[in-house]
Amino acid sequence: MKHLISMLLLASAVLWVSPSIQAGEEFYGTIEKRPEGKVGTWMIGGREVVVTEKTKLEEDDGPLVVGACVEVEYEGGSVEEIETEKPGKCRK
Repeated sequence: MKHLISMLLLASAVLWVSPSIQAGEEFYGTIEKRPEGKVGTWMIGGREVVVTEKTKLEEDDGPLVVGACVEVEYEGGSVEEIETEKPGKCRK
């Protein structure tokens, strides 16, 4: 029973951290973790973000490094674009 409760709590935490994304949704967050290359799973604003070769990366307001504020745009359930933003956008 104790193991089951632990699993349910963990599942709830995962759902909270990685909410489902709707087509056309966007959010602002700070890059917390990213792979060495472009493709892979990034952690942005507490959410896991899966970047593919099709994802557009824009560095107009600085480099896409850990600690940078970014806007993440989704289209059709996949990440369409990640763009650096001024730090104030992530302090809301």
